[in-house]
Amino acid sequence: MVIPEKKRAGSPLIGKGLLITIFLLLFNVAEAKKQPVRIACIGNSVTYGWGLQDPGTTSYPPLLQQMLGATYLVKNFGHSGATVLKNGHNPYYKSKAFIDMLAFRPDIAVIHLGLNDTDPRNFPRYRDEFTPDYNWLIDTVRKVNPGVRIFICSLTPVFTGHSRFLSSTFDWYWKLQDQIRNIAVIDQLPLIDLYEALHDRPDIFTDAATLHPNETGTAIIARTVYQYLTGNFGGLQLPPLFTPNMVLQREEPIRIWGRADAGTTVSVKFMNAEQRIETGYDGKWQVTFPASKAVRSPLEMEIRNGQKAIRLQNILIGDVWLCSGQSNMHFPLSQSTGADSLLNSADASLPLRLFKYEPLAETDNRAWTRRELARANSLDFFSGSWMTSGKAAASGFSAVGYVFGSEIMREEKVPVGLIEIAVGGSPLISWVSRHTLESLPLFAPAFKNWRQSDYLMEWCRERAEVNLKNATSVFQRHPYEPAFNFEAAIAKLLPFSIKGIIWYQGESDAENAELYQKLFPVFVNDWRKKWQKPLPFYYVQLSSINRPSWNYFRDAQRKLLNDLDHSGMVVTSDLGDTADVHYKNKVPVGLRLARLALNKTYNKKITASGPLLLSVKKYGDKAVVRFDDAKRLKTFDNKPLRGFELVTDKGRFMPAEARIKNNKVLVLLPKGVPVKKIAYGWEPFTRANLVNSDALPASTFIKSVK
Repeated sequence: MVIPEKKRAGSPLIGKGLLITIFLLLFNVAEAKKQPVRIACIGNSVTYGWGLQDPGTTSYPPLLQQMLGATYLVKNFGHSGATVLKNGHNPYYKSKAFIDMLAFRPDIAVIHLGLNDTDPRNFPRYRDEFTPDYNWLIDTVRKVNPGVRIFICSLTPVFTGHSRFLSSTFDWYWKLQDQIRNIAVIDQLPLIDLYEALHDRPDIFTDAATLHPNETGTAIIARTVYQYLTGNFGGLQLPPLFTPNMVLQREEPIRIWGRADAGTTVSVKFMNAEQRIETGYDGKWQVTFPASKAVRSPLEMEIRNGQKAIRLQNILIGDVWLCSGQSNMHFPLSQSTGADSLLNSADASLPLRLFKYEPLAETDNRAWTRRELARANSLDFFSGSWMTSGKAAASGFSAVGYVFGSEIMREEKVPVGLIEIAVGGSPLISWVSRHTLESLPLFAPAFKNWRQSDYLMEWCRERAEVNLKNATSVFQRHPYEPAFNFEAAIAKLLPFSIKGIIWYQGESDAENAELYQKLFPVFVNDWRKKWQKPLPFYYVQLSSINRPSWNYFRDAQRKLLNDLDHSGMVVTSDLGDTADVHYKNKVPVGLRLARLALNKTYNKKITASGPLLLSVKKYGDKAVVRFDDAKRLKTFDNKPLRGFELVTDKGRFMPAEARIKNNKVLVLLPKGVPVKKIAYGWEPFTRANLVNSDALPASTFIKSVK
């Protein structure tokens, strides 16, 4: 109804009937404004607040009410154990909560159901009914209020401590998760991604079933729902890698992404072009600029959203390499033997940029503070920004990474960006994504009681106990925990384009070479899947040291080359120290990694690595050992060949006489001695001396004689 304009001064007065009509209309509008927006939180025990001391105040609906204020009325219609399935063991539509919800006639409905449909009483029998029953629920809510806005939620996580996790829950959970996402697409409903908000926070699922969040968890749910309902995601935000001085990957589409309030416009200006995009209901945005060749002259980028503008200056385009692992990758250039000339030539004007993503707390031999423990739990544990390669930045950066990047820059004559993410003492399993580990029956049990688990070496468990001495919860998080470093660091970089990965890690897994051999290909493929391309992956074999298991571990690393494509291994057995795991001569390691990359990634005609075993075959009284990368075999010290051993049928090791001939090694087999295997460099600390023409050392190996 349109209210007539008042008559001009001097005109007759408005009639009494019209005044009454206007008054009643204004009164009704005022009353309507006083009516709060009704929000129904529909769900199961997670919505109800099962396990909380006071669900009436600490479940997510009352917390959401506090955030939204008096103009909204939020009601909890959670029913513990509820299923979407009408034929399920506890169907939501038969509950009192359902009847009360319909009587409430919500203006907004938030539905989080499906966890209980993974029960063996439900999913195997009625899986095909889940989608139609979910749609029936949506349609029924609409019938009581055709104008209702409906939000559906992805399932909150179920962790490996659940009794049925390995037998059924994991697979059925993800089938239902897919159905829920499909329902959102087909029905054109906004999907509140509670899985994304909570999947990396096992510390807040402290119940025995590991599926009910505690008070911290319900606060995260409330905040997440609030953001989706209001569109308030905290304004313009960029991922950690988007800072001044960054390097963007050449010859790949340039993706810029982040978050801002829903329904707002983000504009990105870069390289004389502008991209504009409206953020989705989830606040996410991404723009893509065309791929570019290398650019050495500094560029500028401006990202604008409303009144906020972020300007990133001094950007280059070149090749970006991720340098990751544990303490020997972390080992700084300033402490490396032979690094003086590199530090003296470090120059901020060089097209070499460094991003050191540094942990808040080192895993040294001390108890962490409350602040450090809290930051570990919240995954707010790494920080850094791109730096130019001046002396100060270079001195604290990974020696291995810096040498590698400097060599690539020199040979390829393009800008190079290096990202260092390394955690001292970290086991491999801490770098693999949770979903990948959960999907594998061999590794899913590693999460349970990880601080006493044999999936981690005893040293790792002991050091974690020292760091976590002041922790008040058994669920406290730590960088040695399975998946932690992936969740706290790697996941926050994705999908930033990179050229490849160099990796130095294994010292904290050396006591279980067999397990490492199974996990390493899983790890490499996990990262490649996350980056959605077969990234080059070059890794360092462990050095020599007087630790009994290291020879077996080095050989396991060598064998991994057979399981991985687009990969290579650097041998460092000639560089180690008898007692110090952190040998200081890191320059050769970086140079050898650069050789691998220059040969395999950049197609340079140079020797990629030291001699790698191809075969061992018996010919009469000799065994012939053949190698790859075996051009002009020699000894590095010009002394007789050493390091070869024979293994008899009774398992005894004995020194072998060996010599080089025609780029092969001939090993003499003594008469009357039944030789079963040939070994090379098999002592944990070895000074075996076989190298090729580029003085690159041969790898440790043990091989049956055929």
